[in-house]
Amino acid sequence: MKDEAWTIHIDGAARGNPGPAAFAFTIARAGEKLLEEAGKLAHATNNVAEYTALIRALEKAAALGGRKLVVFSDSELLVKQINGEYRVKNEELKSLFAQAQSLIRRFERVDLRHVRREQNARTDALCNRVLDGKPSARSASASSSATSPSREDGLRADAVTCLKSAAATWARGNAADPSPELVWEQLWSLVVEAGLVKKAR
Repeated sequence: MKDEAWTIHIDGAARGNPGPAAFAFTIARAGEKLLEEAGKLAHATNNVAEYTALIRALEKAAALGGRKLVVFSDSELLVKQINGEYRVKNEELKSLFAQAQSLIRRFERVDLRHVRREQNARTDALCNRVLDGKPSARSASASSSATSPSREDGLRADAVTCLKSAAATWARGNAADPSPELVWEQLWSLVVEAGLVKKAR
């Protein structure tokens, strides 16, 4: 099962384009509950939201120890840019493209495929839920074994997972997965969210 590819669906949406935006993704792994995550973004375009969804999904998969991914998106532009069929001309997307490609190189294989919107209905619904002001799906992606409050309550699930994965893999002598850079980024995000420091504006 360890070598079986994980199935990921991603989506991003912006009302007004640019306007209030959101991202969402799901990760399906054999023998595991479907993981869902969604979040609100600042004023952004659809394309920025789509790239953000891809990046967040890749970060999550890396933190969870994924090796082979099949990623589905209803954004033809994103899929063809990542697959090298289209050039990235928009300056705002260039940095996101570079970030996504850097993350992709951490995996053995990432197969990015285009699907129609109706085949991406769950992530589309998650985006709209966030944009409608309803709670995101992040809390639903927490471990099903958690039945009582803990010190992790209120912290980003992806960051906590990354740090746990780092502790486990480094204890086994494999300091490269996840990378120290990703661990530091996630640790810093927790420090900021805990209110210990203020994020630079």
